[in-house]
Amino acid sequence: MALADPSDDLNCSICLNIYTDPVNLRCGHSYCRECIEKALDEQTVAGVYRCPRCRKDFLERPALHPNLDLRNIADRVRSQATQKESGIFCTYCIHSLVPAVRSCLLCEASLCDNHLSVHIKSSEHVLTEPNRCLRNSKCSFHNKILEFYCIEDSSCVCVTCRLDGEHIGHRVQSLAEASEKKLDNLRQVQERLTSQRVETEKRVHKLQEHGTKVRQRAAGLMVRVNALFREIRRQLQDLEKRVMGEISRQEEKISHFISNVIEKLDVKKNELCAKIFYIEEMCNMADPVTVLQEKDTADFCNSREEEDNERESGDVGDLDEDLISLTIRKGLSNAISCTGTLRTGVPDTMAGPETSVSVKEVGRLTPANSQAASDLLLDESTAGNQMSISEDMKSIYWTMRPMNRPATPQRFQYNQVFSVRGFSLGRYFWDVESSRTGDWRIGVAYASMLRRGDTSFLGYNKESWCLRRSNNVYSVWHEKKSLTLSSQPSSITLRVHLEFEDGQLAFYELGERIKHLYTFTAKFTEPLHAAFYVSEDLDRKGCRLKIIT
Repeated sequence: MALADPSDDLNCSICLNIYTDPVNLRCGHSYCRECIEKALDEQTVAGVYRCPRCRKDFLERPALHPNLDLRNIADRVRSQATQKESGIFCTYCIHSLVPAVRSCLLCEASLCDNHLSVHIKSSEHVLTEPNRCLRNSKCSFHNKILEFYCIEDSSCVCVTCRLDGEHIGHRVQSLAEASEKKLDNLRQVQERLTSQRVETEKRVHKLQEHGTKVRQRAAGLMVRVNALFREIRRQLQDLEKRVMGEISRQEEKISHFISNVIEKLDVKKNELCAKIFYIEEMCNMADPVTVLQEKDTADFCNSREEEDNERESGDVGDLDEDLISLTIRKGLSNAISCTGTLRTGVPDTMAGPETSVSVKEVGRLTPANSQAASDLLLDESTAGNQMSISEDMKSIYWTMRPMNRPATPQRFQYNQVFSVRGFSLGRYFWDVESSRTGDWRIGVAYASMLRRGDTSFLGYNKESWCLRRSNNVYSVWHEKKSLTLSSQPSSITLRVHLEFEDGQLAFYELGERIKHLYTFTAKFTEPLHAAFYVSEDLDRKGCRLKIIT
């Protein structure tokens, strides 16, 4: 029975050749470094790493550990195989080509087994592995075998060079010792280089993993951005429909009114023509008695009717472009505010008393987790007597004529009103449209705020906080302490933003640019109601406030 060749255990199971730079996996199996790296690179695409022999799976790309002992054995076996295949033949076998097994440095000849027996008996002959360049093993000056290595000159020398030549007194080592020392140094360098290569591979692997994560995050972000822009386009389309519908509604209303006025004017024109014709006939009569007996000419002219007709035709009205612009601004604000879903946290838009951002940044004023207080209605039971409230409970007007509301404990002595709803959790905002004249205040207050007396004004106590506009100047009030703001009013639309748990109440002016006016910071301990105050100006002109959220 034939025995297996031991050298078969030194063959890589991937390339089936003797190991070259062998490395180990954690499972213990060895491969050529280049072979296993190619195999792992191919497995990277599938995302599963596996040993080619035992099929053991690894969660991450396995590290490669050099197998130094196996490498040395493989190198020796490879050297022996190379000698067999080197084509070095015995120098003395002239009739046939017999492979040499050893070379004699003294004779400068290669020897087969038969001719080697003579040289073994003589101690003068120096035998080595088969070598073609035997002259390199002799001193070029003395033609003697090189036996030593001069450390100081870094050269190989013979006995004569050491004793009588240029290397007298130099430190020398045997060739075997010097060679082994150099090989040790080379192995150490190789280990350092191998370690550097392993670290480089780790860095490459980490960078590859980071690149994979970046690609995955980029893909997810692209999906979210795509969905975001679809939502923005949908909102813009809805906004366009609303604005076009509003324009059409206003145009239809005005056109209908104009048609009615024209119809009335046509009737009036016909009546005037009849009167004119009658007067012309009267003027053509020659009989004075007949003229005097006709009805008085004053009946032909009704000055009050003329005034009514002129006023009616003059009050045709025009398109409300301010309302249309406001609708567009609010719609754009809502559309752009959805970009907050791409960010985490709340941007610091409340730093400093007054800041300004562009309309494109309006979404930062209403974080993704803030809600519009769309159901905010006024509580008429709290309203003072010199203020009128609209039927939809959204608007208040200052009026000189008292409303004669019954006096109740919850009703304010002055022209103030609370919202029906109170806020005790979450983040909310509401927008208010104001008049450009008069004295008004908007803010929040506890339900426990006093309703009568000098300290019952909004901002004159510990229970209320407000923004005031008077004589075209902004100021903020709390505990009867005020701070005049440097910003000049430039828009009639304001926003109130309340963050109850964080204890922040912010005011903004919504115009072509969103202007942050002021932020109160407090620890709110009771539910807060939206609060409003209206009054007249120096010219006895009143003001109004309207909730437009």
